[in-house]
This record gives sequence, C-alpha cells and structure tokens, in this order.
Amino acid sequence: MNYESQDTYGMYKSSADNGPGPRLMGANTLEGNDVYNTQDEDLGDIKEIMLDVHSGRVNYAVLSFGGFLGMGDELFAVPWSALTLDTKNKRFVLDVEKSRLEDAPGFDKDKWPNMADETWAKGIHDYYGTKPYANEMPL
Repeated sequence: MNYESQDTYGMYKSSADNGPGPRLMGANTLEGNDVYNTQDEDLGDIKEIMLDVHSGRVNYAVLSFGGFLGMGDELFAVPWSALTLDTKNKRFVLDVEKSRLEDAPGFDKDKWPNMADETWAKGIHDYYGTKPYANEMPL
C-alpha cells in the first residue's frame, strides 16, 4: 500500500520535485512497495523499514523475496543506500541481479538476525557494496 491510499488526513498533498511523493513520508507508507532490479525483474516488496533510533536514519529495508502467496518467503536486509526510487513507476530499484539476491544473506521471518551486531552489519554492507552512514555504528 503506498502513501496515496493511506492519506486519510491529507498530509501528503504536496509532492517533492524529484520523487514519487512527498519529501517526508511515514515509514509505514513504504511498506509493501515493490522492488525491482535494473533488468525490470520483480525482486519482491518491502516488509519493514529499520531505523537507527540513535541517529534517526533509515538503515535497512527488509525485503521479502521468493515463496508463493507469502509462504516460503525469505527476508533480506538491504542497506537503505542501495535502494533508489523509480519515480515513473513508483517503486524502488535495487541494482542487483536476481540470481545474486537469491544468494544474498537472508533470514527466516521467525528468526531475525541481530541487526545491531557490527559483524553482521559489515557483512551486509560488503555484500551490497555500500557503506554505512558516518554516524552509524562503527564497523
């Protein structure tokens, strides 16, 4: 569900010049948004937005990929900086081939990793070729 269908109070009336919606949005309005790669392949959808409460930054989007009708989905923490907005199609783009995502470090919906663990975070950023924010936990 995107921000347009959740705008019961009219808070998203003004749009940003370079995005599919307003510059500031509620995190829950991004949940469920599609994620595609640059080859226009569907990689899944965003299930959660993970915030670093100390810095106030979005660290990860948890992507659901695979399975059928929500069964057997594997979850992947993707660094927020690895995602870009596709303003035309109102979705996110992750520049990763589908086969590479299939081999990415994932986890089961009932057994989440400790995302505050520095070793785990370094592995995720290394996998996607991103760098953590400067004031994020040290790696």
